[in-house]
Amino acid sequence: MEVLFVDDDEDVRDANAQALDLQGVSVRACASAHEALDILTDAFSGVLVTDVRMADMDGLTLFRHVRRLDPEIPVILITGHGDIEMAVGAMREGAYDFLSKPYAPERLLAAIRHGTAQRRLVLENRRLRAQASDSGDAAESLLIGNAPAIVRIRELLRHVADADVDVLVRGETGSGKEVVAQVLHRLSRRRDAPFVAINCGALPESVIESELFGHEAGAFTGAQKRRVGRIEHAGGGTLFLDEIESMSPAMQVRLLRVLETRQVAPLGTNEQRTVDLRVIAATKADLGDPAMRARFREDLYYRLNVVTVHIPPLRERREDIPLLFAHFAGLAARRFGCPVPPADPALWRHLMNHDWPGNVRELAHFADRCVLGVQQAPAAVSAGPAPDAGSLPERVERYEAGLIREALAAHGGEIRATLETLGLPRKTLYDKLRRYGIDRQTYARGATRETSAVTGDETEP
Repeated sequence: MEVLFVDDDEDVRDANAQALDLQGVSVRACASAHEALDILTDAFSGVLVTDVRMADMDGLTLFRHVRRLDPEIPVILITGHGDIEMAVGAMREGAYDFLSKPYAPERLLAAIRHGTAQRRLVLENRRLRAQASDSGDAAESLLIGNAPAIVRIRELLRHVADADVDVLVRGETGSGKEVVAQVLHRLSRRRDAPFVAINCGALPESVIESELFGHEAGAFTGAQKRRVGRIEHAGGGTLFLDEIESMSPAMQVRLLRVLETRQVAPLGTNEQRTVDLRVIAATKADLGDPAMRARFREDLYYRLNVVTVHIPPLRERREDIPLLFAHFAGLAARRFGCPVPPADPALWRHLMNHDWPGNVRELAHFADRCVLGVQQAPAAVSAGPAPDAGSLPERVERYEAGLIREALAAHGGEIRATLETLGLPRKTLYDKLRRYGIDRQTYARGATRETSAVTGDETEP
């Protein structure tokens, strides 16, 4: 943790710096607001703590200067009793927190811990957005992620890009099968030729043959002129067949012949036309499952299954979710002309805890809604009445209870993780749970209870 502590009283400044240093906090003490402004940049990774009453430039003016530099730097104001109303107003302007003199060192440390966590989220979000936008490699810029499975897929695609082999891509709906196909096309020597995509499940049976193979004028009623089919149009490039498991048995037979001979015969002619293309087929089903034999030809499956790419669902590569969200939010901001929403702990908890059944496609649409401001914020844990209601001790208690509820909710009621987040001893946390009437079982996932690591017995507060 990094703290910039500003106070023009040398004794107060030194005492707080020493107390924080004993808690493992890296403190840089400043005797004036001007000294702090000379140090601060938008890359500052910590928290600014400043007294309000100072000569030359007061803490509130310093806070407003910092807001112009970077509105997401957490600023904690130290106030006297008469400054509380002003401090509450500053929090409405974006100040992170305020402490009223005299304050307990533990209270300052807790505010710094939470402010540091928020700042890390902000900087990580910015880093991920920059990483997503700066990459120039096709595999890196399209197939985004650092999960081991995604790294292996990128390596595989680079390895087979220029080999004339057909590829089968398998993955759940919305997992990015077409993206994999586009990456493979862009990495290959065929990148300057057409990339032709067909959704086999979206074309009616009555038109799919004409769409794939083309037809001559007069081949059937309504065929007034010659039409080049998608297979022939993809000559020199890549043909992407999505949802190939929905293709009819009759069409599977014709496609198998194209794959084996690399020739196509349009409807209405016996002429065989040679085509040079790569075929990438995508499916959400396991075509190798014997149960699929009634719906999908085994010989076609083996012909396509030269190289298979399996895309894991988003829930199995959660470490990539922040990077993907930052990427999609950046795209949406440019597309809609809106700013990227600021980092919010509740938003990040939702991103990491949601199962994303629609995979990357669902995440992209969620990012669009967040940028447009139409996405309802994830349910937040209530911290009680408004911060300006009641006396200062009452407000402090409500705020503290809210932080405890939020930490319990974030960790599913798990005590050890909650203790680490809040930086509290076990007995202190249990005392506060009793004091505020908080039942941690309300937040437990699956109503689990804390058990002894030795005996397995449930432990009581």
